[in-house]
Amino acid sequence: MTGPPSDVPVRPRFTWTEFSGSLGDLGLFIPLVVAVVLQVRLDLGIVLVAAGAMNVIAGWVFRQPIPVQPMKAIAAVAITEGLTGGELSAAGLLLGATLLALALTGAVDLLRRFVPKAVVRGIQLGVGLKLAAKGAAWVGALPLVGWDSVFVALIVGALLLLLLARRLPGLLPLFAAGLLLVLLLDPTAWAEVTWRLPRLALHWPAPEAWAGGFLRGTLPQLPLTLLNSVIAVCALSSDYFPGRGIAPRRMAASVGLMNLCCVPFGAIPMCHGAGGLAAQVRFGSRTGGGVIMLGVLKIGIGLAFGSALLPVLDAYPVAILGPMLVFAGIELARSVGDLSQPRLLAVALVTAAVILGVNTGAGFLVGWALHAAMGGGAARDMPAP
Repeated sequence: MTGPPSDVPVRPRFTWTEFSGSLGDLGLFIPLVVAVVLQVRLDLGIVLVAAGAMNVIAGWVFRQPIPVQPMKAIAAVAITEGLTGGELSAAGLLLGATLLALALTGAVDLLRRFVPKAVVRGIQLGVGLKLAAKGAAWVGALPLVGWDSVFVALIVGALLLLLLARRLPGLLPLFAAGLLLVLLLDPTAWAEVTWRLPRLALHWPAPEAWAGGFLRGTLPQLPLTLLNSVIAVCALSSDYFPGRGIAPRRMAASVGLMNLCCVPFGAIPMCHGAGGLAAQVRFGSRTGGGVIMLGVLKIGIGLAFGSALLPVLDAYPVAILGPMLVFAGIELARSVGDLSQPRLLAVALVTAAVILGVNTGAGFLVGWALHAAMGGGAARDMPAP
C-alpha cells in the first residue's frame, strides 16, 4: 500500500469503509475496558469519553488510522493481579511523564537501543496467558447449561474463531448481543440506566499507591510501550504511508500527553499500537476519519449513559465476556511467534514464566537481567523506526 508524499495533506474521509475499518481494533479494546472497569470500579463514562476524545485528536493530528487502546500490561495486571484505582492512576501518570520527557529530550531515539525485544515479547506472552487463564476461570465457574453457561461460552468461542478466521470485526455486535441478553435475563439492571453525565473528579493517587503502581504497572509497561506503541507503530506507519511516517518523538509525546491529561480524571492508561493500526488498515481505514467517527461514538455513549451502565456490566453474561478475554489474551500472547533465535525465545519464556508464577514486575526484572547475562543485543533485535 502506498500513500501520497508528505507535502500533500490527507484530509480525513468520513465513509462507511473508514468507520468499519476503525472497528477492527475493538478485539482488545472491549474486553480489556469492560474487565478493568468491573475490577477497579471506574466510571465507564469517563473512560469512554477520554478514549473517544483521544481517538478524535489522534485521527485529526496524525491523519492516519492510529488507534487508541488501553495499555495492555497495566490493564492485564489490574485484571489478574488486582491493582487498586490509585495504583492504576499512578502507573499511567508515571508512564505518561516518562514518555513525555523522553520525547522532549530526544532520548526516545537512544533508549530504543536498550529495549530488549525478547523481554517485551515475554511480557506480552505472560500477561496474555494470564488474561486467557482469567477468562477461562470465569467460564469454568459457570453452570454447564443455561443462558449464561459453559455451553453458551463454547458457542461464543466457536463464533470468535469463525470471525477471526474470516478477519471480520465482529466484537461490537457480539458485545451488543450480550447487552441484549442482559435485558432478557435481568431487566432490572437496565431499569437503573438513565441519562446521566459522567462524574468528573480528580483521581490523584495516595502516597502509598505510587510504589505499587510503578513496580507492577509502569515498569513492565514501559518497554512494551516503547516497542509497540512508539517504535513499531511508527515503522508500520512508514510502511503503510510512504513519505508520511510518524516520527517516534511525536508518537511518544502523544502517548505521554494523553495519559497526563486523562488519567488524573479517572481514565484507563492509554497508548497507540502497531497491532491496532494493522487491524484498522486491514479492515479498510486509510485516513484518520474512521478513528474520528469511532471517537465520536465513544463520546456519545459515554455522555449518554456514563456510570449508569455499571449495573448492566455487573450483570453482563460471563459466557460472552470470558471467551472475549481468552481471545484477547491469546491475541496478545501470539506476538512471541516472531522470535526466531533460541536465545531470545528462552528469555521470553523465562520472563513469561516468572510473570505467571510471581507477578509482572518480577517477570520484567528477571527477563531483563537474563537478557543482559546472555549478551544483550537489544539494538539488533529491534525493528527500525
